[in-house]
Amino acid sequence: MYYMQQAYQAHNKVHTSEGMITKMAKVLYITANPNSVEDSFGLSVGQTFVDAYRQANPQDEVVRVDLFKEDIPMIDGTVLDAWNKLRQGTAFGDLSPEAQAKVGRMGEVLDQFLEADRYVFVTPMWNLSFPPVVKAYVDNVLIAGKTFKYTEAGPAGLLNGKKVLHIQARGGMYSEGPAVDFEFGDKYLKAVMNFIGITDYETLAVEGMNALPAEAENIKAKAKERAVEIAKTFGK
Repeated sequence: MYYMQQAYQAHNKVHTSEGMITKMAKVLYITANPNSVEDSFGLSVGQTFVDAYRQANPQDEVVRVDLFKEDIPMIDGTVLDAWNKLRQGTAFGDLSPEAQAKVGRMGEVLDQFLEADRYVFVTPMWNLSFPPVVKAYVDNVLIAGKTFKYTEAGPAGLLNGKKVLHIQARGGMYSEGPAVDFEFGDKYLKAVMNFIGITDYETLAVEGMNALPAEAENIKAKAKERAVEIAKTFGK
């Protein structure tokens, strides 16, 4: 895989307020929905979470990452060829301009991910999973030597102590009932986060709006209440 040459630097800032030392955390608010907040159950609940989190943790930084607007490179032939050349000793500057742009951008996405302390993913369920750009994002951050390492006992995550919240909007009911085995997006994301060492993982499912259209607004309201409750402790 692509070897990042930039050293991982701790980003936590310490400042004094009334004699107390406060550690400022960075939260990545990662969304994967091309719709507006007004037209998305998940984004609406997510915005409620952000507002409540900022109120509870005014010292923290919340960075928005819209995967449909950001440049998130996909692993393709150009990237695979570049990784192979780098492994063989080719200098980064000797790669093609296209390869430098793609691999360099992947490094930027990874660095931003490494610098964060907490992550909030907001995704819709599309065809039993999530939008493909989420998988592309995972491919940018699942990097050996950076987010996990290989050991004699097997792979080991390197991002221990961090937190993830996944807000997932689902038209049907997948938390329980006959369709429970057909939800693959949240299961995959949780497995990936556990793989890189993040075991503090919570799912907020906003589900059933299509199955129970008359209850859609009530479902959203209850999810927002839950989002506020999670926000109160997510910064601890």
